Amino acid sequence: MKKRIHVNQHKIRSNQKTGERQAVLTVKTYKSNDYCHEVEIDGPCKVIYSPDKPLSCGARVWIETDAEVVCIERDAPSETSRQIFPFQQAQTSEDGHESR
Repeated sequence: MKKRIHVNQHKIRSNQKTGERQAVLTVKTYKSNDYCHEVEIDGPCKVIYSPDKPLSCGARVWIETDAEVVCIERDAPSETSRQIFPFQQAQTSEDGHESR
């Protein structure tokens, strides 16, 4: 399944103003948009700059891949959850061990 990953500049600006730490990376598939603080791509990918034909969300630069993507979200500095696309979820404890 093709995934597109881009940085949401609006969330970066909002975080700057409010002091919040909302996730700013968006992982898009044909059926979902997921927000992450970090993304790991397990395979080949390409970075695309398309100023004349942006994505429907307005992104002009994005990463495209068919590889597995791990979306890492943080609710608090010591609390991290990992979502593996497609359709698997993993939790990472403070000591770095992963469970599915």
